Amino acid sequence: MANASSMARPAVLSDLIPGSRVRDAALVVGGAALTGLAAQLSFPLPGSPVPVSGQTFAVVLVGAALGMNRAVLSMLLYLAAGVAGVPWFANGASGFGGASFGYVIGFIAAAALVGRLAERGGDRTVARTVGTMVLGNLVIYAFGLPVLIAVAKVDLATGLALGVLPFLLGDALKIAVAAGLLPAAWRLARR
Repeated sequence: MANASSMARPAVLSDLIPGSRVRDAALVVGGAALTGLAAQLSFPLPGSPVPVSGQTFAVVLVGAALGMNRAVLSMLLYLAAGVAGVPWFANGASGFGGASFGYVIGFIAAAALVGRLAERGGDRTVARTVGTMVLGNLVIYAFGLPVLIAVAKVDLATGLALGVLPFLLGDALKIAVAAGLLPAAWRLARR
């Protein structure tokens, strides 16, 4: 006889993978590792202490695919391991602090929000996915920008010019990719 959890409708894509605690642990570690790997796709931005990287894309994908609880644990693991010395922040960096550290802290809140929205169907259609991903990115900026301003000792306008505006086009492209991938994955899962 199947248990009730195996018969429940999956809330997020990772719920389609059979298993329980071992699966969840592997997904948490895998989400952190994916974020660390995506961080290595990093390019300096002239004049900005914050590089362009694949981290934000990984964060919102991990949030949508794992759901709130597993995604938050995954980003906490990513943060803790990076602070402890694992060189998997952007540009192979590790440790605490720096101009981009606020963005890394924001990954936790963004993963929570995107994960919760995905659990409520926020990744099932293109329009919902775009909305979910935009909100996730805004949360990352909300945490990252104040730290950038404080560490770089710049005003708000300069902070926006260094830590938000140069990233908007790239984030729009990442959101477009996610808006294509996630609803398509759900369509495949329904077959």
